[in-house]
Amino acid sequence: MLEDERAADGRVVGTATVFLTGRACPWHCAMCDLWRGTIAQDTPRGALPRQLELVGERIAGAAHVKLYNAGSFFDSRAVPVDDYGAIAERVAGFENVVVESHPALVGERLDRLRDSMAWASPGAPPLLEVAMGLETAHPEALRRLDKGVTVGQFATAAEALRTRGVALRVFLLVGPPFVAPEEQDAWLLRSVETAFECGASVVSLIPTRGGNPPLDAMIEAGAFHTPRLADLERGFEAALAAARGRGRVFADLWNLARFAGCERCLPARRERLHRANLEQRLGDPVACDA
Repeated sequence: MLEDERAADGRVVGTATVFLTGRACPWHCAMCDLWRGTIAQDTPRGALPRQLELVGERIAGAAHVKLYNAGSFFDSRAVPVDDYGAIAERVAGFENVVVESHPALVGERLDRLRDSMAWASPGAPPLLEVAMGLETAHPEALRRLDKGVTVGQFATAAEALRTRGVALRVFLLVGPPFVAPEEQDAWLLRSVETAFECGASVVSLIPTRGGNPPLDAMIEAGAFHTPRLADLERGFEAALAAARGRGRVFADLWNLARFAGCERCLPARRERLHRANLEQRLGDPVACDA
């Protein structure tokens, strides 16, 4: 996927997201449907470098690249450590490389990947950024999501990144389950504050989607309602105000139509959010006569 994204220095740069196919994540978070794009067995050695080779020409013009493997990049059964060197060679020409990880796996393998990137690009290696899902700072909701991490443990992993000089990107859910509807806005804002207190350079707001059996069962039972586009818009506006120059806030626009109740104003509302992602300020709300 090729798109523009605002960089830390304010530039708008071409960004490539490569969805790598490998072993499924060992954590089974209640809200996650990424297992659909994985395999049951360990990722074969050489498979991921080969995937990067296959898309090499298509992503060559981007400045930044995200390597998302539907799990944790530092899970050695999902990303073989022996492949770090070959992967580092494939991303040597980029300014910034983003990988994703569960907080529990931030450690020695991160150091090995960073060392491999430095070896593959001795002049100016890409800056490494790690994306971690906090999801919500609501302690009970976070526990019931089966994330396998507490806010305190997340903060410890974030500090480990900071001491290594590695940037942190935080994923937060808009409208997560197990948070009362009347408390959603307050907890989202508290989660944004927690992310920035942990040193996040990017906070990405992701509307909670169905597609995983536990969450689908809650939807069928009436115990969970998918957030609306208006919830994302309202949360994005509050998060941008809360950022106060500490970092960037992005609204995830993937499959936005499933959260919209009106097809007529959806294109304009999507464009408004897209522009805000690039400019870090929201324009006037979209009026709709439908």
